[in-house]
Amino acid sequence: MATPFKRKAFAALLGLSLALASPWAAAVSDVLETPARPTSLADESLLTDSTYAGDRMVAVGERGHIIYSDDQGQTWQQGKVPVATTLTGVSFPTPKQGWAVGHGAVILHSSDGGETWEKQLDGTKAADLVIATMKEQIAELEQKVEDAPDDQKEDLQWTLEGMQFSLEDAQADKEVGPWKPLLDVWFANDRTGFAVGSYGFLFRTDDGGQTWRDWSAHVPNPDRFHLNGIAEITGGALVIVGEAGTIFLSTDRGDTWQRVESPYTGSFFGVMGTGDVNEILAFGLRGHVFMSTDLGRSWTTVPNDSPNTLNSGAVAEDGRITLVGNGGTVLVSSNNAESFRTYFRSDRQGVMSVLPVSDEELVLFGEGGVKHTDINGRNP
Repeated sequence: MATPFKRKAFAALLGLSLALASPWAAAVSDVLETPARPTSLADESLLTDSTYAGDRMVAVGERGHIIYSDDQGQTWQQGKVPVATTLTGVSFPTPKQGWAVGHGAVILHSSDGGETWEKQLDGTKAADLVIATMKEQIAELEQKVEDAPDDQKEDLQWTLEGMQFSLEDAQADKEVGPWKPLLDVWFANDRTGFAVGSYGFLFRTDDGGQTWRDWSAHVPNPDRFHLNGIAEITGGALVIVGEAGTIFLSTDRGDTWQRVESPYTGSFFGVMGTGDVNEILAFGLRGHVFMSTDLGRSWTTVPNDSPNTLNSGAVAEDGRITLVGNGGTVLVSSNNAESFRTYFRSDRQGVMSVLPVSDEELVLFGEGGVKHTDINGRNP
């Protein structure tokens, strides 16, 4: 049971952290209300994620930049975006309908292939959703405490106090402002999708983003670890990865989630399938790559020569797998991720995302914007 001293210490630390966060949070609020500025340098600035919208390439990045290309990345146009905050993830389940997420818990929607965007959610609305969920959970637990046998009350009361602290934290966050980021987004179709992010953020929509629900209670993440990536695996399973080796799996399209025993205690920053049913690749800090062929029941370490953090990956039509990361790292596998050939770009700039153009040509996104290369590290 928490002592008065621990409660006071918690309150003091919370107050200090909020005071430190306040100026930055105010800046985030400003960029959530400021449209991204048009610039001819958008494809040369930091880009954090990319995807295909049909045959069109779409990439997102800093200052609210969203760019798109209809000629395999040779030329780029900038989309009209209502925010100037850093964007971190993008998903297009159809050629026209797409979603992007970013700092300040912003969620954006496009219905024209990334040319124009509208805001569906931000950190202020997200805080309201989280607070409402926590209040419901506390009310349910209070009833359980009241009805529980005496020998179970103490443990339930301890859990209840933890939830009440979390509620106070969320309410204080709302007062500070929308500063927590969303980090990735995935949509099954033009109606159902999920956005994941810091401090266990998980939101779901089933109406194309007209309404979003706080879905975090469906994931066994009591420590509120950051959720860094979400992906669909061939066969239909969904996987979320995050800090401290966190891996969650859903086999019912995201309705329920279970924790997967992790092969690693460091942070994962990306997850993807290999193209084969039930195969998962999870990767992150210091070049660690792990593969499971049975939906996470067992894992093998995949060797590579990179000491750098890995951020993202993609599978080409011929099955070739590419992973990319910091320090100009590019890993290529032609044997279904049993091993990777490693090369480092001469500019050593971080690579955040990759799109295959053909079996051998790649478009990279990251520091310095858009870069073209092939699987051997040569510029086409």
